[in-house]
Amino acid sequence: MATASLMPTLNIFNASPSVRTRASVIVASSQQPRRRDLLLKTAVAIPAILNLKEAPISESDPSFVLFKAKPSDTPALRAGNVQPYQFVLPPNWKQLRIANILSGNYCQPKCAEPWIEVKFENEKQGKVQVVASPLIRLTNKPNATIEDIGEPERVIASLGPFVTGNSYDSDELVDTSIEKIGDQTYYKYVLETPFALTGSHNLAKATAKGNTVVLFVVSATEKQWQSSQETLQAILDSFQL
Repeated sequence: MATASLMPTLNIFNASPSVRTRASVIVASSQQPRRRDLLLKTAVAIPAILNLKEAPISESDPSFVLFKAKPSDTPALRAGNVQPYQFVLPPNWKQLRIANILSGNYCQPKCAEPWIEVKFENEKQGKVQVVASPLIRLTNKPNATIEDIGEPERVIASLGPFVTGNSYDSDELVDTSIEKIGDQTYYKYVLETPFALTGSHNLAKATAKGNTVVLFVVSATEKQWQSSQETLQAILDSFQL
């Protein structure tokens, strides 16, 4: 650092009290940016619910609990960039902490790249996450619906890497469908992704509202998929804004 190069031979322990004080201040102040950078990289967003067993039972299936995000739960929800979302999960799933660099906490209220809202995991069944993307990343039309952006294949081509965690190949897309819940339209996807970081099986559901596209991803390894396919499908179907 610049301060160190200016006084390479200074021994503050043999210096006078006044010099020791000044040197200590210089060293402390020079460390502050590094500490701030470290905190930015390692800080985590506080989960909305720490224990799903305290969440309400799903009315549609008593074997699930309902996770319902509140308007104050995440930076994007507080900023109004994402509307509250909900989905069901088995009560033994755990919510994971998300680093600020991935949560969008550092860039709200206006982010240029997608961020992760929440993430849950069960080691035996799989993972789920809610990913939000600025609408402008997919279309220049303000307040566009998911239909305005394009066909399901076009949307997943843009968001596929956020499903897999690395890359997207159109050959990995097994099936697409369109679902309407009230006035909201959702694109649904089934992907077989042998090289994905998230797992060899991925289900996804995408919709657009306001200035954001919201992507819900359900991921599993081959072993998890074989034992929990119906559960994972039910989780995907339950997602809505």
